Amino acid sequence: MRSAAVDLIHSVDLIHKIMNKLFGTDGMRAEAGKFPLDRDTIVTVGRALSRHLTEQLGRAPQIITGRDTRESGAWIEEAFTSGACAAGASCESAEIITTPGVAHLAKVLPADVGVVISASHNPYQDNGIKLFAPSGRKLDESIERRIEADIANRESQNSEAALPQGSAAAPPAERAADLQARYLNYLSDEVAPDLRLDGLRVVIDCANGAASYLAPELFARLGATVLPSTTLRTAATSISTAALFIFRSFASTSSN
Repeated sequence: MRSAAVDLIHSVDLIHKIMNKLFGTDGMRAEAGKFPLDRDTIVTVGRALSRHLTEQLGRAPQIITGRDTRESGAWIEEAFTSGACAAGASCESAEIITTPGVAHLAKVLPADVGVVISASHNPYQDNGIKLFAPSGRKLDESIERRIEADIANRESQNSEAALPQGSAAAPPAERAADLQARYLNYLSDEVAPDLRLDGLRVVIDCANGAASYLAPELFARLGATVLPSTTLRTAATSISTAALFIFRSFASTSSN
């Protein structure tokens, strides 16, 4: 059993970290499993976001989530959703999708906030939580500060009470596929309505990122013949720290 002095030092250290802000310009990032990306804190983030949005909107918020391919993404998304749903929010997941994809879905569904579980180019051990308004812009910083205050209050009291146990119901895979398709439709029909890639054979390397689940289908829709890449959909621990997109195309008349 830890002594009261050890508990006090632990709490003071966490409060100091919180006072230095948890949400930066790219959301909240840390090594997955460690504060502030430990499960209890993530549950608190989901619960606090839902509660503050409810106060602001006068109704239960609608939340859309998505994540990249990091191995920690699924449990972080589950923990966040558990907290948000326990506070009354309605949550949907697009599962593996790009950050712009979540921002787009937040606008067109519409949702009250888009939540991305990603740490962009950081090493695979890291992860993060980004919050977007329906406009696609970063969520109002005042809500992020309130969430930080809720985390600080929980830690200062060293409280483990009232944390929801279990998880929200897993969304049907068909629904996530439908949400991803809506984003692909937007890219092919609205962003590039006149772009055709017929006659091209294309190798796409999305460095194991979220786009590796979307880009091959998008280029195929645009008429290209997409050749398999050995780096697509491999272990989540090999996600590229550079997050590069590399495209090589060859004439369809090639004899190879």
